[in-house]
Amino acid sequence: STHFLAYYDNKPVGTARLLNDGHIGRMAVLKEYRNRKIGGNMLKYILDIAKKLSINTIELSAQEHAVEFYKKQGFSVTSNVYLDAGIPHYDMKYLG
Repeated sequence: STHFLAYYDNKPVGTARLLNDGHIGRMAVLKEYRNRKIGGNMLKYILDIAKKLSINTIELSAQEHAVEFYKKQGFSVTSNVYLDAGIPHYDMKYLG
């Protein structure tokens, strides 16, 4: 997998990983740094890297509160809600 770390003023504030099968996982931005386009920029960078690696299908599991964020980035919900560690999630797929 490829791991990503986002910085803000030389401080690590966001992280994610891209698995070789096209799944994005463990994407997170520290709460106090959200709404600064850090997550969106990191996701765009991950999608660019996936394209360079010829990964054509990008999928992720989104916590319910993050679904709208991913929709704005070009993802679509592909499952019903399910619990993961007691937290509601949806599977999502990038449609570009």
